[in-house]
Amino acid sequence: MTATMLASKPIVQKFKEGIQKDVEDLKLKGTEPMLATVIAGWDGPSKAYALSKEKTCHALGINFSLNVYDHNVTEDRLLDAIATLNEDGSVHGIMLELPLPKHIDSYRVTSAIRPNKDVDGITPENRGLLLMGKLDKALLPVTPLSCLTLIESSEVDVAGKNVAIIGRGETVGLPLTVLLIKRSATVTVCHSRTKDLDDIVRHSDIVVAATGQAGLVKKSMLSAGQVVIDAGISVLPDGKITGDVENGASEVVSYLTPVPGGVGSLTVMLLLRNLFKAIGLQNGRARI
Repeated sequence: MTATMLASKPIVQKFKEGIQKDVEDLKLKGTEPMLATVIAGWDGPSKAYALSKEKTCHALGINFSLNVYDHNVTEDRLLDAIATLNEDGSVHGIMLELPLPKHIDSYRVTSAIRPNKDVDGITPENRGLLLMGKLDKALLPVTPLSCLTLIESSEVDVAGKNVAIIGRGETVGLPLTVLLIKRSATVTVCHSRTKDLDDIVRHSDIVVAATGQAGLVKKSMLSAGQVVIDAGISVLPDGKITGDVENGASEVVSYLTPVPGGVGSLTVMLLLRNLFKAIGLQNGRARI
């Protein structure tokens, strides 16, 4: 048995076509969509992700503003930058690259983003709306959305399914837990102190790995028929990119996301879909 690979490429193409139409419609109405990215520290991952967004935006006719600050930038300088973007009517979405440098209070800075411009769903307001189930009014975090989109592409109905999420981080594990519960899944969140991890994973219908620990999920932990979403990413000493799930898992499970080409490859498109939802919220079609 070989797993069906849940690659993001076909979904990306479908979303891209929808976004292109949205761009055309907005421009006919006199609106030039604009995404602004704020980065504190021009390191490898942040730089690569920002340049990927910039390239995609330009290809789709979306304006893009790249705001890069030194790793030693002060918290007040970042807050001033976000305040300026909040008040700029030409900017429809603000993406703050995380993690921030250790001397910055992340809660204070993320809280400063206007909720209806928060295209990555990181503000307390958007997280609160997620918990309340007000999904039509919220901008949702894109990596959990990517995991959910790929699960749904398997055509497996999550309602009533047992889901093991490995990783309880605020970026993926916690918001994804809420999204799945809202779809009537039974969710077990696993972490470093979880007992009998192997047994929990083996008896789950759907497994999501989101720890950033290469090869944490072994082939021996998995079972036939499972949907496995690998949301982890690590760079090996030889420069290769790998996920949390051990090579060979495709020999056991029914559905598996590749790394790269799975969860991460879909996030930029979902960010842009959030940009258009943000424009709708700002125009009063929905409110935060």
